[in-house]
Amino acid sequence: MLVREDLRVVPDAIRLADRTLRVIRGNLAWAFGYNVAAIPPAALGLLNPLIAGAAMSLSSVLVVSNSLRLRDFGRADRRAA
Repeated sequence: MLVREDLRVVPDAIRLADRTLRVIRGNLAWAFGYNVAAIPPAALGLLNPLIAGAAMSLSSVLVVSNSLRLRDFGRADRRAA
């Protein structure tokens, strides 16, 4: 989308950049919240390492899944055209 000589795609590129920034901020908020909640019990030995590892994997899957939503950007517009 960004590698075109047509300047009409600039508004779409700006919308994609804004959406990407919102997803990044959401992912950072999720990761920060998860770590704030999980690190203290883990450091005190109150969290089973197996459960902590599974929770970390689930957190990673959620962040990646959230980011993959960006792949659908513009598809609704192309279907309508």
